[in-house]
Amino acid sequence: MEKQTTRSLLFGKYELGRLLGQGTFAKVYYAKHLKTGEGVAIKALSKDQIKKEGLINQIKREISVMRLVRHPNIVQLKEVLATKTKIYFVMEYVKGGELFAKVAKGRLKEEAVRSYFQQLISAIDLCHSRGIAHRDLKPENLLLDEHENLKVSDFGLSALPEQLRQDGLLHTQCGTPAYVAPEVLRKKGYDGAKADIWSCGVILYVLLAGFLPFQDENIMTMYRKVFKGEFEFPPWFSTEAKTLISKLLVTDPEKRITIGEIVENSWFKKGLSRPNFWTIEPPEQEPEETEKLPFETEEPDKPAFFNAFELISSMSLGFDLSNLFENKRKSGTMFTSKHGASSILRKLETIAKGLGFCVKRKGFKVWINKEKEGRKGPLHVKAEVFEVAPSLAVVEFSKSSGDTLEYAEFFERQVRPGLGDIVWTWQGDEAHAVA
Repeated sequence: MEKQTTRSLLFGKYELGRLLGQGTFAKVYYAKHLKTGEGVAIKALSKDQIKKEGLINQIKREISVMRLVRHPNIVQLKEVLATKTKIYFVMEYVKGGELFAKVAKGRLKEEAVRSYFQQLISAIDLCHSRGIAHRDLKPENLLLDEHENLKVSDFGLSALPEQLRQDGLLHTQCGTPAYVAPEVLRKKGYDGAKADIWSCGVILYVLLAGFLPFQDENIMTMYRKVFKGEFEFPPWFSTEAKTLISKLLVTDPEKRITIGEIVENSWFKKGLSRPNFWTIEPPEQEPEETEKLPFETEEPDKPAFFNAFELISSMSLGFDLSNLFENKRKSGTMFTSKHGASSILRKLETIAKGLGFCVKRKGFKVWINKEKEGRKGPLHVKAEVFEVAPSLAVVEFSKSSGDTLEYAEFFERQVRPGLGDIVWTWQGDEAHAVA
């Protein structure tokens, strides 16, 4: 008689396999998609433990960030699943393991390092164009696939634009000390993108040297070296590599090299195919049912309720109450309307399709996508209808990807004029139209 084996299935969709690794709050398993046979990595987290440790916002942020950054050199988040007790991140499976494992065996050849560094900068450039700072770049968070392609992972400490304070800077001290920029260690405000560039400089040094530029058994001594930018180059570093690293590891963030300058550097450009290098994978369609955030409710049969206080806060530039509320709504472009939700959604679809955009509607949300791709990816806009009262709705627009200036022009010149007959008032307008 043939021996029966018990398969561990997740949502009847994935067959769970071996444990790939585990940390304090998560376990990562290899799994196979039952229909396609594709191998994936599934990170399982305990809801109770996440709530106990106060990590709900961090998990939400990681999901939001990974959905914004689709790039060949960034680990892809495929979907998010949830049960009553667990949250599951279904991610691209990267077979080659951590880049750190290679470095642990000794320094790498300069040509290989250059290829990895080019891919790293390409990925980080996309993140920064979306307003996202990674904040924990290190070889342990850089994975390699079977073709030696680099994949940036672990966005748990990344920062979104809404985390900036009024001074336009980040203030949370985080990251791995040996790779953290001096301005972050000083516990003052810092530019997350510039801090990432410092970390990239440390990574480049480590890959070429096989050890850290700033290291000491005493962590305070190491910090002093970081603050002063004190490090030495091994004799095998090429002159061009030393020149680039010297510009990356500049303690003054205002004088530190930018990504635009990095890509024009002679050492960096060697063997670089510019058209292929900057190609960004277009985002897939918006998440299906199984991809709702595990902290969100099921899709309603009517528009979500928009609190009257939130309405006052969002619609008035001179009377901002947003800081009084724990769940602050993400800034977007809004208008109020006395038309019904279905009528508003039909109007949005008509305008977008008339402009040649792809439109997808689900519930009371509309995704407007432009297929043409620029350096910062194709323009993707979401519009959502909220209910304030039976006779009053709020419509909020937000850009999920693409160039900010392109979005502003699209909205002001094309969308806003086309919506004139259904708008009661626009966000920030002092004079309210009378119905």
